[in-house]
Amino acid sequence: MGDRTVRRYRSAPDPRALFPWLLVLALALALADVALVRALLDDGDAAFAAQPTRAAPAAAHLGTTEPARPATAPKRPVAAPKAGLWTFRGNARRSLTGVGPIPRRSPRIVWRYPRTGGMCSATTDEAGRSTWCGIGWTGQPNVIPRPKGMLELRFGAYDRRYHFLDAATGREVRPPLLTGDLAKGSATSDPDGFPLYYAGSRDNSLRVVALDRRRPTVLWELDSYAGGPVTWNDDWDGAPLVVKGHLLVGGENSWFYVVKLNRAYDRHGKVRVRPRIVARVPSWDGRLLAALSDRAFSIESSVAYDRGIAYFANSAGLVQGWDVRPTIRREMPPRRIFRFWMGDDTDASVVIDEKGFLYVASELERFTGRSREVGQLVKLDPRRPRSPLVWSVQLRAIGRGGKGGSWATPAVVGDTVYIATNAGGVVAVDRRTGGTRWKLSLPGPTWGSPVVVDGVLVEGDCRGNLRAFDVTGRRPRSLWSIRLGGCIESTPAVWRGRIYVGTRGGAIYALAARP
Repeated sequence: MGDRTVRRYRSAPDPRALFPWLLVLALALALADVALVRALLDDGDAAFAAQPTRAAPAAAHLGTTEPARPATAPKRPVAAPKAGLWTFRGNARRSLTGVGPIPRRSPRIVWRYPRTGGMCSATTDEAGRSTWCGIGWTGQPNVIPRPKGMLELRFGAYDRRYHFLDAATGREVRPPLLTGDLAKGSATSDPDGFPLYYAGSRDNSLRVVALDRRRPTVLWELDSYAGGPVTWNDDWDGAPLVVKGHLLVGGENSWFYVVKLNRAYDRHGKVRVRPRIVARVPSWDGRLLAALSDRAFSIESSVAYDRGIAYFANSAGLVQGWDVRPTIRREMPPRRIFRFWMGDDTDASVVIDEKGFLYVASELERFTGRSREVGQLVKLDPRRPRSPLVWSVQLRAIGRGGKGGSWATPAVVGDTVYIATNAGGVVAVDRRTGGTRWKLSLPGPTWGSPVVVDGVLVEGDCRGNLRAFDVTGRRPRSLWSIRLGGCIESTPAVWRGRIYVGTRGGAIYALAARP
């Protein structure tokens, strides 16, 4: 809603004075139509059958009493590596595994945070009350270049805090921000240069945090219960995306949101946002309700985006693609153009390659007929919505909890797809044919998403070892292993010679090649 203190109209204009302005308006509209047609052509695929959803009302926000002038969004989001690793897997397609070089010999620990003790807190879940420590799935930190060559590391941890460290030294560059429960999953830094951080917590809230104050300051919160029923859970695990001034995010409440941020600076030069929810889409549909009765439809994956389409999966294995261009451009309802059912829980993020193919990994816990049919790792072509399956791979080896499949997001590098499994290890698959090239066994579960940089695969195991393998040959060759302690469920961040990784042992580490 607009600010009621702003006077919108003064007096009725003289109709004769409007004629020149009408000519200018007509010309502007004509140019806009041409630009729109070009943009649609540039954005690629035509839309198919749709199921539009009405936009939900905006959630209550903080610190936005002053009207903010909307900032002009760039034509495309700033892409890593120029902007660093600003979100989980580095870009909107969730396809950037890191930026080299990467240590090929046993690295040294440059620093540990905290220097002593661990990042721990107590929480309650369906199993009761327990203490959680460190950083878990997916837990990949942001690595953000700052002025004068500084790098800042940003991440959430199980001590209920968002942390902000000097990546060179491991020292705090700003105080941590305390939330009401575990800071799970991965988060996102604004790719367009605004000093903003977007992160969720197990306390039901997704936050927009300003980083240009003396302390990190929450400007806006989205509560899981705002705007409708929570179908499964109320956490926020996925890393949001910022695309053309809009936040794209899914929650464990089983809803996908498009939020217009309205980023700007106030008269004091401080960043402001005035978010407004412009679309809210359910992660389920009638066919899924008919197929499954447990209503476990949460979105734990990080939304992927390519050429105007947002892709996400849910805990029932439904993969969807929504055309959000009408929403971003005109605040019209998005259109669903893609649907594929994996048959089982799909918490891993969809990965999109440079040709627009999708790579999706799912767990194996329901053991449905559909999951036996399509497997646990698939390549999909969204341009063929009626028969999108290109190939599939069975990952049926059983690990922790009597479950198989994968919690990890695939890594698509060169002509190979790498996937870590709950049973423990990494499987390499031919990107074109789906044939298995090799399997690597590690102490499971291996939930961290594989990182492959400069021909080196990095993967953590649940005995607390971070391992590296040369994968340039026909079989992986071990390069090094370093023991960090605590099961490594998080995804390492590789950036220009260093590796940053957290463990369930309570700490995050920076590793680098030995001098």
